[in-house]
Amino acid sequence: MTRTTPPRPVDVEAVFPALARHRRTTTRLHPRQGAAKPEESSVAGPLLWPADEPWPVCTAVHAKGTGHLLSDVRLRRRVQDEARGRDFTDEERRLLDGMTRGTHAPELRDGDPLPMLAVAQLYARDVPDLVGPEGHDLLQVFWCPFEVHGPERTIDVRLRWRRSADVGAVLAPQPEPPVAGREECVPTACVVHPEQVVEHEYLGLLAEELQEEIDAWEESLFDAYDEDDAYDEDDAYDSSAPVTYATYEEYEAAMAAARAREPEEIDYRSDLSLAPGWKVGGFASWHLTDPRPVDCPTCGTMMPPLLTVAAVECDGASRSWLPAEDRGVADDPRVIDPVGVLLGRGLMRVHTCPADPAHPHRISFQ
Repeated sequence: MTRTTPPRPVDVEAVFPALARHRRTTTRLHPRQGAAKPEESSVAGPLLWPADEPWPVCTAVHAKGTGHLLSDVRLRRRVQDEARGRDFTDEERRLLDGMTRGTHAPELRDGDPLPMLAVAQLYARDVPDLVGPEGHDLLQVFWCPFEVHGPERTIDVRLRWRRSADVGAVLAPQPEPPVAGREECVPTACVVHPEQVVEHEYLGLLAEELQEEIDAWEESLFDAYDEDDAYDEDDAYDSSAPVTYATYEEYEAAMAAARAREPEEIDYRSDLSLAPGWKVGGFASWHLTDPRPVDCPTCGTMMPPLLTVAAVECDGASRSWLPAEDRGVADDPRVIDPVGVLLGRGLMRVHTCPADPAHPHRISFQ
């Protein structure tokens, strides 16, 4: 199924023509749980990896046998999905209670090579904003699922660009580490539904005068909402008499109806600037820290984000970006958090050099 981002609630370039100079496309990946093939773009799916080529490994010295079993992580997620909307059975509780962090692979020594975890595979034919070395049409992304690398003690990300037509026999089965440092370092296998949309630069990187104009415009909208007599919060949430619901689904329907009666506030940061979720290209958000330059360590060129790895597809602040096809299941965790990855405080970006994508990449977090 395709995924379609609704039109932005306001044509922001019509309101602020100067923003036309600060627009860029991005390809939202819209990952959803499912099984892909090696010939398809995917998250954590099987890769188009040559049978005669060594699989990437982590050679850094760190604890490699202690953490969470990948098989436990996947089983836990499957049990939780199947139990959504009901209580766990006794058997499910016993299974979940037995999934603990520990030394699950004692034979793995700290210096042993550890297979990297396949994170994403993206074909240029599917992702318009994917820019790699000339002639390469496939990007494969890996990481070691232990956040212990380098001076910042974080995750180690590897990129592999290739020409898909050069791949003959595909490696099967494909290696993976038995253990992960955190469950949130393990992506759930997903198919993707790429969609190109337009973004506008992060507010804090715009000219100060333009920032002030946008802030004043948002304030005027907020004042207009306050004066709107068509909406009365007491009408939406009448607490004068207790209400009971026969089922959880009935409660959810009532809450959804109440939310639908609320006025929709428009916010540049949430609705008109940066698309949420996993995406390729576009701009970077600096909502938790001051913006900082991400320059190529080889040539000094400013490096835009290539891939953004996000904890959620959409959250409460960015609901207007929820695809039209998912509006009826907006509260389903498999829509809001399809991949199950949380790095940094919710966002990790891989930056590459536009002058030469083969130059070493950098990562940043929010």
